[in-house]
Amino acid sequence: MWKDGLCLFMNKLIAVSLFACVPFSMWPQTPVQSTQAQPPSGAQDATQQPPVIENTGKAITFPYQCTGDDIHYGGLACTEDDPCPIYLELSSAEGAGGRIFAAGNIHSESVTLYSLFLSSEDGGHTWTEPSPRLRGVALDRMQLLEGSGWVSGQVEFPIAQDPFFLVTSDSGATWSQRPIFSEPHFGSIVQFGFDSRTSGTAILDLGPDSEGGRYGRYESSDGGVSWSVKELSAKPLSLKRPPTPSATWRVRVDAALRAYRIEHRQGDRWTSAADFSVNLPACKPQ
Repeated sequence: MWKDGLCLFMNKLIAVSLFACVPFSMWPQTPVQSTQAQPPSGAQDATQQPPVIENTGKAITFPYQCTGDDIHYGGLACTEDDPCPIYLELSSAEGAGGRIFAAGNIHSESVTLYSLFLSSEDGGHTWTEPSPRLRGVALDRMQLLEGSGWVSGQVEFPIAQDPFFLVTSDSGATWSQRPIFSEPHFGSIVQFGFDSRTSGTAILDLGPDSEGGRYGRYESSDGGVSWSVKELSAKPLSLKRPPTPSATWRVRVDAALRAYRIEHRQGDRWTSAADFSVNLPACKPQ
């Protein structure tokens, strides 16, 4: 129910606050084994043609099917009689060159299960996934600039770690995963901005006990392919020239529809390109 979806946001905030109080020495000390999050067994295969999701004018229920691996990974207590609710979350949307993009994640009430990245080339009538879903990953901020684009993300469980970007240089036709760090590392991307196709800056939260300071400023001179640290600080850092928020695309929660609405601005009006239901098919043993 929609009420459950709203309560989830409060649960996440409480969980994050409690975890932040745990000393760094007690944090899980075994981050993911790879510097890049990998598609798990049973997830979308990047070599296969992604399914086409049709927009019929009603809120789209995203075609997610829970697996035994999902139940095990999330520690879910799902049964046939009492399935676990699963939710969609969209964090950002942008459009350029005739394409629309939306980024977010699929999650249970307590655990992020997969990243989700959507694309439409026909004004929102049909949608596909140009990048495979990644286990335990959430995607959030997005920027498109002169045929290039970047989407920030990180592994969310058991704590934010291994931040990376999805990067395109061909107007969104293809996307590549580019890590900030060359080896496993705690951290999340707080802000980022590119002022050209090659030059960009990212502000990272590295955790309260990170050596050298909790916050870091990293720069890229090759379009986000590689990053180097320029500044560490105990105090929060911010971009000197943050990117201008999109004036033509946005994601809005529609409480009446119990959906995320991707909207495009035309003159003084916002029109819907697509609605995606917050509630996904529930998870239960197969």
